[in-house]
Amino acid sequence: QNESDEDFFTKTLSSLSDLTMQDCAELYVQRCNMKHANDMILYLQGGPGFGCAAPLSGIGLSDKSSWAAEALSHGFKRVVLMDQRGTGRSTPITKQTLQRRFPDLFALDGHVATAEVTSKFATAAGDDSEVTSTIAEQLDEWSEIQPDVTARVGVSLGHAVEYMSNFRADNIVKDAEAVKDTLLLSASSLSLSLNDDAEEEVTPKPWGAALGQSFGGFCMMSYLSLIPHPPKICLLTGGIAPMLTPVYDAYDSLWDRVKERNFRYYDQYPGDITLVKRIVRRLLSENNPVVLPSGGILTARRFLQLGISLGGSPSAFASFHSLLASAIVSDGVSSSIVNEEDDEDIEFTRAFLKHVDSEQPFDDAPIYFLMHESIYADGPNSHSTPTDWAAHRVFTDRTKTPNEFSFGLTSKLNSDARPTLFFGEMVFPWMADGDFAEVSGFGMKALAHSLASKDDWEPLYDADSMRRALANGGPCKAAAAVYYDDMYVDFDACMKVTARGGPLEKCKVWITNDYQHSGLRDNGAEIFTKILGMAKGTIRTPS
Repeated sequence: QNESDEDFFTKTLSSLSDLTMQDCAELYVQRCNMKHANDMILYLQGGPGFGCAAPLSGIGLSDKSSWAAEALSHGFKRVVLMDQRGTGRSTPITKQTLQRRFPDLFALDGHVATAEVTSKFATAAGDDSEVTSTIAEQLDEWSEIQPDVTARVGVSLGHAVEYMSNFRADNIVKDAEAVKDTLLLSASSLSLSLNDDAEEEVTPKPWGAALGQSFGGFCMMSYLSLIPHPPKICLLTGGIAPMLTPVYDAYDSLWDRVKERNFRYYDQYPGDITLVKRIVRRLLSENNPVVLPSGGILTARRFLQLGISLGGSPSAFASFHSLLASAIVSDGVSSSIVNEEDDEDIEFTRAFLKHVDSEQPFDDAPIYFLMHESIYADGPNSHSTPTDWAAHRVFTDRTKTPNEFSFGLTSKLNSDARPTLFFGEMVFPWMADGDFAEVSGFGMKALAHSLASKDDWEPLYDADSMRRALANGGPCKAAAAVYYDDMYVDFDACMKVTARGGPLEKCKVWITNDYQHSGLRDNGAEIFTKILGMAKGTIRTPS
């Protein structure tokens, strides 16, 4: 294995038909020469919306340095790091690429966006502005002013929604099969394909193993559901989809886990309680908006989204504390007293503002915003379709009666017993109202709301297929690492799926609170070895 040993594939949304027979032969002879997939392991990245880390620079290959190094030491000859469609080098989705593909979708941006950003700025009460009218209603209003432009926007919006609907787990696993089939393309199949009358019995050649981290685990469940011959060994880390739990209920539980994670953070850094309150009060002021280097607006609500990092690695708390400590330009005078009169004078350091941009990936990876909740939409008759901004709906319902997440209220309380709480891994409709520049403007906002209200998603999971694949004597074995304190994937919802009679009943589960959601990154070698052994039966967990 070396840094230059990489395989590149060009694939359309539907098939590999654009590759000529000579292209396929060259890929096979020059790069692959694989007669079967038994010693290949596929990695399914978390997200949605992020490409795979690059070998060596992003994933270590020295002994015990990563899960990938451990896989190579356990007999796997090739680790396949596939950039999922729309990410990395697989034709990435950004606002720029969407503007090039659907220019008419953005035709109203200059007319609509500015007024909406101004009117929807975070209120002093700390409440999130509701969408005052649906996208269809707004288009109707504009059709009276600019009928031709508005008509083009409406048509383009329909095309964009249809296009983005292709970027989910159901198609990602089909892509993985296409990549595998190309790697295994043999000389005999090349010659047969040139002879329409030739016949040959096709022997299934599934992946030897696949590892799915976070959203990659969701993809693994789609693999078991939708693909006739899924990987022989399926490993999931922090990624059991809550397919038996309505999306609203899943987020309701996750908000409680986020609250607990906040309390643990403040227990470790109680001095940050006052600092966070001051920052939030400053950002709730409409007098002097804070513009980020990216062009987005650092509102109080966007600042609180930084809490997404609290559920990461063991050093997450320390890193977060360091970030907050760098937030305010200091003149050498500090005070722990909450003084509302001084809040207007707070000036944020440029380093802090740049760090905020880099910590929040939605601008660079808009799939993470646009398609985030669609990963729960399991078909048109699912209890989670449409998703309809589920995390936001839970937050709104909870804060109708003032509670711990009412940041407009808690930021004004001179009490360490009522800290201002950060958010978790959630997306909100207001993110397209100027908070994040690259997902804002009428075009992106219309696309986001249309995807959230979409009610005809294709199914992602099939419980019966999963049971058959993992049944005793079946073609697949599975094991999962489930993190008890996971702030991103609800533990209770995971347990429903793996319980007796559940779709993943035969998946062996290792439950631990030694790691947070990023366990695979923090100690990948140990976690991989354990769950691989569990799947093979060489490690008896559960005992």
